[in-house]
Amino acid sequence: MKKIIKIAALSLLGLTVSVAQADEDAVRQALGKSMPSVKINSIKPSEISGLYEVTVGGNIFYVSNDGKYLVQGHLVDIAARTDLTEEKLGGARKQALEKLGQDNMIVFKAKINKYTVSIFTDIDCGYCRKLHSEIDQYLAEGITIQYLFFPRAGKGSDSYSKAVSVWCADDRKAALTAAKKGETPPAKTCDNPIDQHMQLAEEFEVKGTPMIVTGKGTIFPGYLPAKQLAEALADENSQK
Repeated sequence: MKKIIKIAALSLLGLTVSVAQADEDAVRQALGKSMPSVKINSIKPSEISGLYEVTVGGNIFYVSNDGKYLVQGHLVDIAARTDLTEEKLGGARKQALEKLGQDNMIVFKAKINKYTVSIFTDIDCGYCRKLHSEIDQYLAEGITIQYLFFPRAGKGSDSYSKAVSVWCADDRKAALTAAKKGETPPAKTCDNPIDQHMQLAEEFEVKGTPMIVTGKGTIFPGYLPAKQLAEALADENSQK
């Protein structure tokens, strides 16, 4: 009898795996037809039966198991009062930034590094300029800053051209600092990651600049003074 029960259990497990795989394939095929340019990182069952969690870059959305319906928004565990999607988005953002890599960012490193944040910036943004004017204060707090460009006026704008020129400068950090002070960088072009920055900003749903992303993928929209940011990062790192 025990042997029969064990065989039945294994058969049921195999059937469950097969069904899940069939659902995943249906979701992948449906997305492939409707959004062929989208690069899917992962597809897996969500906390809601019949709904699959799809990760694309730094974003997450949900698709029905037949691939017919797509849902955008956050899943919230009402009893636990927890935003399940936001928790997972942090990991997705972290992975997306790691995939981009520091070589594709302009990095100001703290001598004694405690934290690393990535900041989407616009050269012509007032609060972005204010933040950068205090760069030494952030570095003194042990905060390494990785800059990504998000010219809010869009590709082809004056802000976009400035971002490209800064990236193509012989000394990117000096060129960025000068541009943040209002100087127009000498026009230059070269291979650059600005479009990748902007694509990532879209995936992260950046609405304005500066936007700070912590090492754990948490978002702090807007300007934060160095000490306040250091306190927020310390608090984040103290949490499990």
